[in-house]
Amino acid sequence: MKTFLKAAIAAAVIALAGTVSASAQQVKVGFSPEAYPPFYSQDASGNWGGWEVEIVQAICGEAKLDCVLTPIPWDGLIPALKTNKIDAIMNSMSITAERQKEIDFSVKYYNTPTAVIGPKDQTFDATPEGLKGKILGVQVSTVHAAYAKKHFGGSASEIKEYQTQDEANQDLVAGRIDATQADSIALDAFLKSDQGKACCDLKGYVAPDLEVLGPGVGAGVRKGDTELAGKINEAIKGIRANGKYAEITKKYFDFDIYGDETQSN
Repeated sequence: MKTFLKAAIAAAVIALAGTVSASAQQVKVGFSPEAYPPFYSQDASGNWGGWEVEIVQAICGEAKLDCVLTPIPWDGLIPALKTNKIDAIMNSMSITAERQKEIDFSVKYYNTPTAVIGPKDQTFDATPEGLKGKILGVQVSTVHAAYAKKHFGGSASEIKEYQTQDEANQDLVAGRIDATQADSIALDAFLKSDQGKACCDLKGYVAPDLEVLGPGVGAGVRKGDTELAGKINEAIKGIRANGKYAEITKKYFDFDIYGDETQSN
């Protein structure tokens, strides 16, 4: 994730545009107000857009839910859900066994590989051997942090955790870390930026670990909230079937980021 915007936290809620009726069930959808292109980004007027924002809107429209984007810091999303401050999380949160101990998930709505990037003038790959002796930056409380600790903890000289992915990216540019690991789509967006083009390139994709990385990204809901989970599940299937998912995806990607059809929760 990118720079945390305190001003966005101060805002109460951000309503999603839609055509749901006034009597529709209101659902507060938690998200971390940090630019995470192409999934979440904020324009000059403070409005949020991006692939995931449009997908959330499409899911809510299909399910006839009155959804309101509610800004919460990333590491506070699950606590906010458990204490009823929000009703769902749709913020590129991977479905993992560890998280499922605390919350439930919908079926996945996308799944992309995990990548490692580093300085252009260094040659290494996304393996324990390749990262041996290097400082690897990851965002705190993410599957990437968990994966790095499990697979690279014995080889990297340090695994440095950051509140946002942007902070890790900036330390990579400044030379304070040797590499960073995150979702491949988010890192690709950084590599296409002026800073990213100048400093860094893709070193490779990490080896699969379904237990840590999970089968994909889903909507988080409170334990036992089968009604909301069911509505979201049917809506995801609905927009996949009616072409809305593909229509939105084509605006941002030249491939379907849903992933393998068999890898759904």
